[in-house]
Amino acid sequence: MGVLFTYMNSEIKSAGRILDLLEYMASRREAVPLAQIVRDLSFPKSSAHGLVQTLAARGHVVQDDVGRYMLVEASRHGFPFRRHEEPLVVVAKPFMEKLRDESGETILLATMNAHCDIRRLAKCVSRHRVRYDVNLDAAIAAYCTATGRVLLAFTPKETLEHYLSRVQLLSYTRYTVTDIERIRDVLTKVRRDGYALNDQEFVTGSTGIAAPIFDGTGAVAAALNLGVPTVRYNEQREGFLLMVRSAADDISRALGYRR
Repeated sequence: MGVLFTYMNSEIKSAGRILDLLEYMASRREAVPLAQIVRDLSFPKSSAHGLVQTLAARGHVVQDDVGRYMLVEASRHGFPFRRHEEPLVVVAKPFMEKLRDESGETILLATMNAHCDIRRLAKCVSRHRVRYDVNLDAAIAAYCTATGRVLLAFTPKETLEHYLSRVQLLSYTRYTVTDIERIRDVLTKVRRDGYALNDQEFVTGSTGIAAPIFDGTGAVAAALNLGVPTVRYNEQREGFLLMVRSAADDISRALGYRR
C-alpha cells in the first residue's frame, strides 16, 4: 500500500507541473528557452525538458529554430490546429516579433480554408497602452478586413465567386463597403498592389494593413496583418505599409518562395 501511495503521489506531482507549465506558457508573449522555464518555475532541468517534449509531441508546444518554446495558439484558444500550420507559425513568429518591435503595433498571422473562413494562427501584441488586440478565435469577416481581402484576392476564382454568392454583406461600421461590385474592385486592386487595407470598416477606430505570404510552391499560404489604432495609422501610414510588405516578403523567402 505504501508503494502504491508513492506512485500515485508522483503522478499527481507530474500532473501539477504540466498544468503549471501550460499556465506559464500561456502567460508568455514571447517564445522562451528551456533555461528560462527552469529558472522561472524552479523545475529540475531534466523534468522541465521531459515536460516540454511531452507537450511538443502532443502538439501543444512548438520549438523555433533557435530552440525556444512557444505554446501553440490553438491550444490556448481551443480550435483544432492543423499539422501543416505549425511549421508556418514557427517560421513566421520571429519575423512577427521583429515587425511588432519595429512598428510598435500588433501583428497577426492568419490563413483561410476552402470555405473562405479565416483562422488567426498567432499574434504578437503591441506594448502600447492603447493598442489593437483581438482573441484569435473571434469571428472575422473576410470581405471587410485587410487579412480577409488579401486571402480572398489570391484565392481561386471559383472559390471567390462561391463566397461572394453566399456571403451576407453586413455593415459593421459606417465605413464598411457592402456593394459587391466595389468589393470586386477592391480585390482586383489588392492583387495588383500586393497588399490590402481596412480603414475602420470592421472596428471603428482601428486600421489594418495586410500582405500575402507565399510558400515554396508560389501559393499564398497566409496573410500577415498589422493592426493599429487609426490615429497612429494616419501618422505613419507609409512606414507601416513598407514594414508589413517587407516582413511578409521575408517570411515568404524563409518558406522557400522565390519570385
